[in-house]
Amino acid sequence: MKKLLFAMMVASGAALPLSAQQCLVPMPREVKVSDGECRAIDGPRTEIAATIPPEGYELSITPDGVTIRYSDDAGLFYARMTLKQLREGATDGALPCVEIKDAPAFRWRGVHLDEARHFFGKTAVKRILDEMSWYKLNVFHWHLTDSQAWVLDVPGYPNLIRQGLGRSFGEKVGPFHYTANDVKEILEYAARRHITVVPEIDFPGHFAAACRAYPDLACKGGGKVMCVGNTNAVAFAEKVLDYVCELFPSHDIHIGGDECPRKFWAKCPRCRAFVEREGLKDAEDIQPWLTRHLAAYLEAKGRRAIGWEEIVVGRGKADANGESENKDGAKSSLLPEKNVLVMGYHNAAAARSANMGYQVVSCPNWHCYFDYTQQLKDDPFNYFLPDGRWLPLEEVYWFDPFEGVAAESRANIVGGQCCNWTEKTLNLYDLEWKMWPRGLALAEILWTNPDPSKRDFVEFSARAAEHRRRLIREHVNCAPLK
Repeated sequence: MKKLLFAMMVASGAALPLSAQQCLVPMPREVKVSDGECRAIDGPRTEIAATIPPEGYELSITPDGVTIRYSDDAGLFYARMTLKQLREGATDGALPCVEIKDAPAFRWRGVHLDEARHFFGKTAVKRILDEMSWYKLNVFHWHLTDSQAWVLDVPGYPNLIRQGLGRSFGEKVGPFHYTANDVKEILEYAARRHITVVPEIDFPGHFAAACRAYPDLACKGGGKVMCVGNTNAVAFAEKVLDYVCELFPSHDIHIGGDECPRKFWAKCPRCRAFVEREGLKDAEDIQPWLTRHLAAYLEAKGRRAIGWEEIVVGRGKADANGESENKDGAKSSLLPEKNVLVMGYHNAAAARSANMGYQVVSCPNWHCYFDYTQQLKDDPFNYFLPDGRWLPLEEVYWFDPFEGVAAESRANIVGGQCCNWTEKTLNLYDLEWKMWPRGLALAEILWTNPDPSKRDFVEFSARAAEHRRRLIREHVNCAPLK
C-alpha cells in the first residue's frame, strides 16, 4: 500500500480554518491548504484512478468545485464522508480550498458487539453501523454465542435459541435471537456502508448455552465445555460452520477459542479415549487439535478461521501475557498453521503472535475494552473493574497497534478493534455511552495511525468535542470527554 504522510501541509501561507479542522475525525493523512474558498459544493466530479490504494481517495476542493479520485467504491464512499464532515464545519456555506490524499493505515478497523450477554436487536445494530460508517470503521465483529445465550437460529438445532437469558445481570427475559432473514437484512445494511460483518461462534469454551440445549455435547466429566471426544460434538461444530458460511459472506469466521477450562477433558472418558485414539500427549493437546481441525475445515471452504490469542498458545492455558503457562506450549507441533487470524487482547500476546508470523488483529484490553470504566466525574453506568484500572478517552488515543512488534513483523498487524462486552450493559443508551467518544480515538488510530511520538491529545480533544456535539444532535448518548 502506498505510504502517505500524516501531516497538515500548508501552502501559500494559508491554514485550514479551525471550524473545518475540528470537524474531521479521523484526520486525513495528508492535507494541503491553499487560498480561496469553494461555494460550488454540490455534485462533486468523480474520477477513477488505479494508482490510489484500496479504500483510499483524493479530494480536491478548488474555487471551481469538488473532485474526488478513487480506485474502489469504498474509497469513493470515504471521500464523501470526509466531504460531509467538511460541510458540517462550513459555517458560512463555503469550503476551504484544499487537496487531501488519504488512505487507511489498517484494513481491519473494527467494532465488536457481544449480543450473547445482552441482546440489542436489528434497530440498535443498524444505528451502530451508521456511526461506524461516519468514522470509517469497516468491520463489525458480531459475537453471537456464549455461555449465557445462543442468539443465531441454526436449522436443525431448534433448542439453541431457547437457551440463555439474552439480557444482563441474569434477568430471565427473552430469549431473543436472529433469524436468517434478520441476518441478511443487517448484512445488506452493512454492505451499503462498506462494512464487513464477521460472525463469532465460540468453540470449545464459552459453550454452556449449547450444552444446556443439547447435553450430549458436553463432557461426561462435568463442566459446560465442548466434548471434543464426542464425534457428534465435532460434527455439530462443522454443521454450524456450514450454515454460518452459507449465511455470512465474510472471508473470516471467528471460532472463539478463548478461556476454555481444559481440566474437564482430563476427567471425561470420551476425551481420554480421543487422546489415545489420536495419539495426543494428553488432554492439553485437545484444544490445539480442534483449532487445527476447524481452521482446515474452514480453509477447505475458502474461508479463514479467527481465534482469540489462546489459539496460538499450544499446550496449557494462557497467562496474562498470552504466553503458555506450560513452557513447552510454544514448541507444540499442534500449533495452528499460518492459515488463522489471531485476535490479541493483551499487548504482549498480539506482538508475540505477529512476531511468530501470524496475522493479527490487535485489541489489547487496556486500550480497547470499552466495558472498562471511563474515569468520568459523573457516570451513572456499571462497568467491569479489573485490578482497579481505568480506560479514559486519552488511554484509547495512545493505543499503538505496533507496540512490541518487530519491524520486520509489522505487516502482520492487519488492524485493531474495540470490544463491547455486555455483561454490565443494560441497554443501547448504556452501550452508546461506553462506545462514544472513545470510538472516535479508536477510529483515528486505525485510519490515520499518527506516530505515537507526535500525537497531540489536546488537539484531538478539540475535534472530539465537536463530534460529541454532532453525536448528541443525532440522539446518540455520547459520554463527556472527561
